[in-house]
Amino acid sequence: MFLSTTTNGIDAKGRLSVPADFRAVVRGDPLDGIYVWPSFDGAYLEGGGQALMDRYLGAIEDMDPYDDARIAMERSIFGAAKPLSFDANGRITLPKVFAEHAGLEGRATFVGLGARFEIWNPDVYAKHEAAARAYARENKRALKLPPRRAGESAR
Repeated sequence: MFLSTTTNGIDAKGRLSVPADFRAVVRGDPLDGIYVWPSFDGAYLEGGGQALMDRYLGAIEDMDPYDDARIAMERSIFGAAKPLSFDANGRITLPKVFAEHAGLEGRATFVGLGARFEIWNPDVYAKHEAAARAYARENKRALKLPPRRAGESAR
């Protein structure tokens, strides 16, 4: 899983170090890197590994082939995604259009979301994070954990 929140610098060539624990999640994937695309939900980037792309493909293929929503998802995810390979130092090179979409200049914040992650402008994310925490606090009862199985630890 992609976990944690980390802010890293972006150099003059657009190279961005991917957190080591994020790189570990995709280790062994066919692409020695990650897939990233501009979010259609806001000024940030979304991404993941091959497993996420396969899940999106399966979900989209379950939709009617001529459904407008399917076509929009295909274009917005697969049409916009770029496979970004790691260099020897675990960095990717962000396409300029991606950096512009997310307002990334000099720094970027990676936010782990389990099966996927987001990349934000750190200042924008700080404001968003505060609002998300408040929303989570107000809606904490919406999170329903499955019951523990027999013999499962309470950890």
